[in-house]
Amino acid sequence: MNTTSSILNPSLRSNQTSNFWGSKHKGKQRSADYLRAFLRRPHHGGADGEVGKSITRVLYGYNINGLTRQSGPNKFPPCRWLSLLRKPYPLSHFSATLNQTPKFATLNHNPDPIEHKSEHQTERGLIFDTGDTFFRHESATGRDLGVLAATLYKKSRGKLRVLDALCGCGVRSLRYLVEAEADFVLANDGNVESRDVITANLSQVEEEEERWKVTLMDANRIMTECYMNRDFYDLIDIDWFGSDSSFLRSAINALRMDGLLYVTSTDGFSSAAYGAYVRPMPYSNELGLRMLIGGVVRVASVMGYRVVPLFSYYSYHGPVFRVMLRVIRGKLPDSRHYGFISYCRDCGNSHEFSWEELGRICCPCSDSKVSMSLVVSGPLWTGPLHDAAYITDMLTLAKERGWASSDTETDLDKLLNTMVAESDPRLPFGFINLDEVASRAKVNSPALKAVVAALRKEGYAVSRSHIESNALKTNCPMSECIRIAQELQQ
Repeated sequence: MNTTSSILNPSLRSNQTSNFWGSKHKGKQRSADYLRAFLRRPHHGGADGEVGKSITRVLYGYNINGLTRQSGPNKFPPCRWLSLLRKPYPLSHFSATLNQTPKFATLNHNPDPIEHKSEHQTERGLIFDTGDTFFRHESATGRDLGVLAATLYKKSRGKLRVLDALCGCGVRSLRYLVEAEADFVLANDGNVESRDVITANLSQVEEEEERWKVTLMDANRIMTECYMNRDFYDLIDIDWFGSDSSFLRSAINALRMDGLLYVTSTDGFSSAAYGAYVRPMPYSNELGLRMLIGGVVRVASVMGYRVVPLFSYYSYHGPVFRVMLRVIRGKLPDSRHYGFISYCRDCGNSHEFSWEELGRICCPCSDSKVSMSLVVSGPLWTGPLHDAAYITDMLTLAKERGWASSDTETDLDKLLNTMVAESDPRLPFGFINLDEVASRAKVNSPALKAVVAALRKEGYAVSRSHIESNALKTNCPMSECIRIAQELQQ
């Protein structure tokens, strides 16, 4: 069997699993043989000497010829290099790990340029190149919100230092520099192949004083080095994939007191990363936001901090969960808003429960008895998702810049206005989907505007949800919503 194809073909590799890692020495020998075969591929230029030895020492921790275990921190499990060798990496990517590097792996040296395709894009009048990096036009709204929050911070504090920990092509860093007028932006990304793209994009900002720097390091390492060197930042933007919470502690450490932390998740259901247990509910995407906030609350409280959500944004593409938080020194208040949420499939109502009520959770419709129709999620954030005053200031700023208009509503204008309405303190967590109401009422789904008008007429608080287009946030119980839906059909 061709060893190179077996490395790259999972179906072939799965058949060899038991033999591949059989005996201790045999597994090492086969690992070295597989790596030699891979490095003879043409795209490595036939490099079988120094490149092979460098990669092996870094990724596997063994000398490829003598099979001697290397001492030191570079101890990677065998599966690590199998996943990383799916595409070629330049030797400079690995040699940086083998040698001592100065503070920040900056771009003061002049390595050979990395070829990449040119893919020019435009966003809010700024032209930038995405190259081979991952880029989504649909994420522009999240970048708009970040820039508005950063601008408000600069206006209130008179200064703004930003750390873009996973900058991609650098478009967020560019927008922070140009639109938020940041005093300094540290743009970091772990992909060395993005070096030229990031540098070219940020080079559009030409100032006498150095206003930006590019580093190519692991996000946790760069934030930890900032903390160790007391190089703190006013805003840290971490736009990661999946539900990785490993960045939170190092991000809070590198953040200036009362600074802003802009976090992301693209998985609202993998609750283990945030210390929560989430069950399916009609408003699962809102639970994704609350789970993300709750994860930050948990990490921050251990470190002696508390967090305040300024806005929480969900977008269906991805999906993407983005939350802007202010991190403040001090313990959680008595109304800590960190508990459990229940949903009853029988009556359709939701309730909040504190830690003290665990073991006594029940739905009123079951006469204080345990009900199999009750599902519980938590612990997670149960407080407000937005700060109404802060979002109002963001909306005012957006109108000043022409990003939002009272005459012709833009998507950003609708979003911010909806967030303001969602911030009504009378509104509970979650929302009610009108399709669910219609199903329970056994009628056609009523018009959203008609239901809103009827609820307000009867004195209930109500607003649309920015998460679900056909849903309402209201303090009206499900039974009353069913009655109103039935009356609207008559």
